[in-house]
Amino acid sequence: MLMLKTTKNVFTAISLFAMLSACGGGSDGNPDPTPLPTVEPSPEPSPSVSPTPSVSPTPTVTATPTPSLEPTTTPTPTSTPSPTPSPTVSPTPTATPETLRDVPLQSSITKVQPMTGIVLWADSYNSSPLKTTDEFVQLEFAYLRPSDVVIGDDTYDWSSFENLLEQIRIRGKQAVVRWYYAYPGYTSTAVPAYIKDYPDYNETMETSEGKATAFPDWSHEELQQAHLDFYQAFAERYDSDPRIAFLQVGFGLWSEYHIYDPGVRFGENYPSRAFQTQFAYHMESTFEHLHWSISKDAAFGDNGPYASDSALRALTFGVFDDSFMHENHHQYNESMWEMFNYTNRYTYAPHGGELSYYSDYDQQHALDSAGMYGRTYEELSAKFHISYMIGNDQPNYQTNQRIKEAGLANGYKFTITEFKASSSASRVSIVNTGIAPIYYDAYVAINGVRSSESLKGLAPGESKTMEFSTGGDVPSLTIECDHLVDGQEIQFNADL
Repeated sequence: MLMLKTTKNVFTAISLFAMLSACGGGSDGNPDPTPLPTVEPSPEPSPSVSPTPSVSPTPTVTATPTPSLEPTTTPTPTSTPSPTPSPTVSPTPTATPETLRDVPLQSSITKVQPMTGIVLWADSYNSSPLKTTDEFVQLEFAYLRPSDVVIGDDTYDWSSFENLLEQIRIRGKQAVVRWYYAYPGYTSTAVPAYIKDYPDYNETMETSEGKATAFPDWSHEELQQAHLDFYQAFAERYDSDPRIAFLQVGFGLWSEYHIYDPGVRFGENYPSRAFQTQFAYHMESTFEHLHWSISKDAAFGDNGPYASDSALRALTFGVFDDSFMHENHHQYNESMWEMFNYTNRYTYAPHGGELSYYSDYDQQHALDSAGMYGRTYEELSAKFHISYMIGNDQPNYQTNQRIKEAGLANGYKFTITEFKASSSASRVSIVNTGIAPIYYDAYVAINGVRSSESLKGLAPGESKTMEFSTGGDVPSLTIECDHLVDGQEIQFNADL
């Protein structure tokens, strides 16, 4: 058992946080999360020197000197003679830089790229080529219960979570994770047991999504503090862990920032606006590397403080849309995206989501090549700069190849447009031809020597040119990233 006792930190910053995607809208249709499985973790060239310019000698005129006891001096000439032409001086030989020559390069992107594409659940299709190869899927999603990890006041057992991450890593994938307290049809919340034991902690049981559902008691200060402490401990352990691609956070059902029924009651079955604000600032100050995201529903004024707080919206969280592609997406969903300034946010924070469960039709046709409701998945993804999208039911309706095609339409995509080298130097130009940046540091490398410039944040259509102090007759070019698991690689297109 992995045990960790973390010093409690009380943050006074204002909060909010927010959530991310599972399934949005009325009847969200999220499949029940499966308990976490337990598995054994397996010279610079010399610059040219300009020649020294020649100087014409000063002509002299001979005059008859006057005898004197003093030494003879040459008098100043009485007239200015014509200047003598300057002699031609050969420049000093200089070192000539080696000429960079074009390097032939052929390369193609043949599989969905790391941290992008269609996402399947961690407990689904694990014997399918979708999971057993690295061609179709790069990300796996899991709903998680804090009560499985928090075993006491600021005390944690990460064993079950470690097992999950190791299973995903062994398959050559990365995780998208979301912790939740309330789930429709669950009559016990995922609040840690030690909090439930407080005599003044009172959960409520109500009907939600047509099912008896338990809701946390957000009036209780210990739950609020434990929530802050948990994410502090999580960041201390996993902020730079490449096994996790993205973290989704939130409140309400599925942590999606809504309770459609019985409805949001601040400070009761849902945290107060003040605590939501405190939590958001806590996340912003706690995580330095791992990207965290909240649901687009957090932008709805009835669900939290974001709509009325521009400073809160300026935090660097990403956004996920849990009903992507549904018929009226251009109405409510798009207005929520606009509240979060999606046309700029994607330049520094990831956009993701889940394909709509509003109807069976949505799930059956969301990835149709011809699209549905007048637009294709590729078109809507490009509009909102989507990097990843949960689509766990899609293998029931689409071929593996179509799932791959849809995934390839998401996120970043690099093309090498120039590659030149000499025996000791190289120059490379690269452009992002995708629909979103890469959100973690990645570097072009020549012969294993990385550029000093990261590709992180390189926007669609933007390019960079980099110089290297290594070359050779047959230099090798790769793209390296430390936020990958074994078996993953960042590919690129090139036709040089």
